[in-house]
Amino acid sequence: MPTFETFRMPDAGEGLTEADIVTWHVAVGDTVEVNQPLLEVETAKSLVELPCPFDGVVTELLAQVGDTVEVGADIARFDVDPAGEAAPGADPTATDAAPAAPAPDSANHSGADARASSVAEPATAGVSSADPVRAVEEPAGAQAPAPAQAPADEGSGSVLVGYGVKAGAAHRRPRKSDALEPIGGEGDSDYPVLAKPPVRKLAKELGVDLTTVTPSGPGGLVTREDVESASKAHSPRELALYPGDDQPWLAQGTMTRDGRATRVPVKSVRKRTAEAMVSSAFTAPHVTVFLTVDVTETMNLVARLKADREFADVRVTPLLIVAKALLLAVRRHPEVNASWDEERQEIVYKHYVNLGIAASTPRGLMVPNIKDAHRMPLHDLAERLQDLTVAAREGRTTPAALQDGTITITNVGPLGIDTGTPILNPGESAILAFGAIRQQPWVHEGEIQVRWVTQLALSMDHRLVDGELGARVLADVGRVMNDPAQGLVWA
Repeated sequence: MPTFETFRMPDAGEGLTEADIVTWHVAVGDTVEVNQPLLEVETAKSLVELPCPFDGVVTELLAQVGDTVEVGADIARFDVDPAGEAAPGADPTATDAAPAAPAPDSANHSGADARASSVAEPATAGVSSADPVRAVEEPAGAQAPAPAQAPADEGSGSVLVGYGVKAGAAHRRPRKSDALEPIGGEGDSDYPVLAKPPVRKLAKELGVDLTTVTPSGPGGLVTREDVESASKAHSPRELALYPGDDQPWLAQGTMTRDGRATRVPVKSVRKRTAEAMVSSAFTAPHVTVFLTVDVTETMNLVARLKADREFADVRVTPLLIVAKALLLAVRRHPEVNASWDEERQEIVYKHYVNLGIAASTPRGLMVPNIKDAHRMPLHDLAERLQDLTVAAREGRTTPAALQDGTITITNVGPLGIDTGTPILNPGESAILAFGAIRQQPWVHEGEIQVRWVTQLALSMDHRLVDGELGARVLADVGRVMNDPAQGLVWA
């Protein structure tokens, strides 16, 4: 006898409440093993691959690609005893089959034939064009009773598949939202395609004629994807700013009926970023200080490190020197490395530095952090910076890498931006913006020379960091950038 198990959406990261289905690696009927990759989900923090918890056969996938599923919700069912010969897609909640019954008499046999006919031909006479498709489901192996004669005003008495038939119980009609409605005009008797009401509503909103859509669903069912594809195929491209409509940030959206806009649900990283930034901006009183620095010596050091064999296996950039400079400044002013506990009304001073690096990725802004960065020599710090950046851009950042940051750097220089007033990463007291490095006239040793110059900006939580403290931290970062040898004194 088959044994069924249900897989529920796990918490893929601390504090997460939901995740989006990105890819299923299995299909109904597939044989699976424990720890085999089952599906990939996108949380508010990262992409996570979930392993299969059972050996057996996939009988049902309860969530589709693109669905947002809450933690704890059922997402798949398995037959963990394939010897029971459970059919793929079988309902694990169905009542066990009754013992084999004697051969039915002629009356019962004719009644079963009548029911089978009604299942096989849902659009036969006796079912009006406004009625949904109906069918009868009997428990496996049960003897089929002779059909009772229903009064003329009570319809055919058929019930929706999955509800079953119980003696003496009133037949249940399908809910309107689940019913399959035939496509066609009034008086039509043969409908080659079916569609559910939500799909018909979507088609109406997008201006799609369902009779022109090629169905891809089972039994000629028009699906939501069919309607969306038809909408894109017939949109007025000449009105579009990007008529190719192949932008990745539009992929999860729905185009408006006139083709002039696409509405994309706010999910995952974008949703989490928006919530975090709003919370931070309107909770912590931000204040920002600025500093323009001659970083010619930093650029000379970067060139020397690139030529050094010890650093041949890592990528060396000015960001590495900025990171080291900030770590040295925090060491000299550890009170800046803190957080505000609103609930307990306490300031939490951290005795470690988990250095966050704001990274722009295809999934949105992410801030993974380097754990215990204050303990790392320069080469190790360069290696971790490189790994962190590559993982973020490839979507491989783990939820753990995004948690428990203490202070952050946002590097806007590669975009040609001089500086900005960054918003604090929630739970942190300071964030450093590192701007573009440009050659420009600068007074050096009493003469005007062309020097490498950049701008730094430090935003801080004014509940934790006073103006003087923030200024001292930024000044120390600037001193190391101006003269990297100063780092040897403070190391």
